[in-house]
Amino acid sequence: MQKKLLTLAVAGALTAPAVALAQVEVYGTIHMSLNHMDYGTSASGIPSVKKFDVASHASNVGVRGRENIGGGQTAWFQVETNASMERSNNIAHTSNFASRNSAVGLQGGWGNLFIGQWTTPWADLDALWGIGTVATYGPVTSIIGRRETTGSAPNPNCANNFSGNGGVPLPGGVAPTQPTCDSVEGAGGVGHAFWRRISNSVHYQSPVFGGAQIKIAHQVNQDKTNAGAAGVTADPSLWSGSVTWSGLGGRFRIGAAYDIHEDFTTVGEKDTGFRVTGGWNFGFADVGAAYETMEYSLGAAGDCEAKQWGVQAAIPVGQGAIRAAYSQADDLEGPAVGCAGDNGAKQWNVGYDYRFSKRTTVGVGYATIENDPGARFTWSGLSSANNGQDITPPAGSDVKIIFVNVLHRF
Repeated sequence: MQKKLLTLAVAGALTAPAVALAQVEVYGTIHMSLNHMDYGTSASGIPSVKKFDVASHASNVGVRGRENIGGGQTAWFQVETNASMERSNNIAHTSNFASRNSAVGLQGGWGNLFIGQWTTPWADLDALWGIGTVATYGPVTSIIGRRETTGSAPNPNCANNFSGNGGVPLPGGVAPTQPTCDSVEGAGGVGHAFWRRISNSVHYQSPVFGGAQIKIAHQVNQDKTNAGAAGVTADPSLWSGSVTWSGLGGRFRIGAAYDIHEDFTTVGEKDTGFRVTGGWNFGFADVGAAYETMEYSLGAAGDCEAKQWGVQAAIPVGQGAIRAAYSQADDLEGPAVGCAGDNGAKQWNVGYDYRFSKRTTVGVGYATIENDPGARFTWSGLSSANNGQDITPPAGSDVKIIFVNVLHRF
C-alpha cells in the first residue's frame, strides 16, 4: 500500500502530458550491521587491532518504471543509487547518483536489450549459489572474483591502473601519478575486477527456453586512446557471456560464464576468465558451489593465473535459516615476477538470519579470512584496517568479524 502511494505521488508530481509514467516505482534496501572487527598482526609486523564498526551493506534507493508500447513490447528504465548510511574517512563509502544497476531498454518475446551500467553475466551467476551468507560477509564479497579488490583502469594514461592478488598489485601498470579517470571515480566505470558491474555497456538477455537462458554484455571502448609519443595507445573493451539452466521444479540450477578483457592488464593482450556455479535444493538444505579461473596476460613477462572456489549451504530453521560457507583463493601461478608466491587465502562464515516478514530480516554471525603472508583479502565495505587509513588490511593480516545485522526492503 505504501509503495502504491509513493507511485501515485510520483505520478501526481508530473505534468499532464507525462501521466503515462504512472507505473514508476520507488524502491530500496536498507541493510546495516554492528560489527566487532579483529585485524591480526601483518606479515611485516604491523600490530593487530580490535574495534567496532557500523557498516552499510549495499543499501540503496532506486526508481524504476515500465510502459507497454504495443505489439507485445515494453520499454523500461531503472536508476539505482548507493545509500551509504554511514560516513568515515573511507572514500569508498561515498554515494554517486546511478552508481548501481541503472539502464534503459526494450523487452519483448525476443528477449531484453538495454544500455547503461549493469552487472555482467559473469557476476549474475552468483545468484545460483550464494545462499550461505548472513549479511554480506561471505565468499562473494571477499574471495570469489575478487583477485583485483582495488579495481583497475584500462586507460593506461590514467591512475588507478592496478590489479592485485587480494589487494597486492600485479606486475605492470602505470604508477598513480597521472590524472584519475572519471569512469573510475564514477564507482563502476571501465576497468575493474571480474565481479563488478560495467558501465558504457550494451546488454542482451534471451527469453527463457526450457529453463535455459543466454546473457551477453559488451563494454564499449570509450577509453580508446591514440596518444602517440605523449602517452600509451590502447583500445580497452570487455565481453562477458553466460549460459544458465534451472530445472526439476527449480531445485537444480547451474551456469557457466566466460569473460574477455582486452587491453586491461597489458596493452595488446587479453585477460580471460571462466567460471561455473550451481546449486541443489534438497528441501531440508540448499547447497551451492562455485569454481573460477582468471588469467591475466603480462605480455613478454608471461601470464598470471588465479583460481578460486567455494561452497555454501542454507538449512531452514523456523522462520529463518542457518547459513554457512567456505571459500579459498589459491596462490597465483605464473612466471612473472610478483605473480607466484604465498598469496592465497581461506574464508569461512556461519550465521543465522530470522525473517520477521517479507521485508524485514535480522541476523547474527561470525566470519573470518586467513590471509597468506602475501595476500590482503577482506570484505567489501569495511572501514579502515590496522593503520586507520587503508580499508584493505596489510599483507598477511587475518580478519575476523562478529556482527548483528538488520535488513529492511521497501
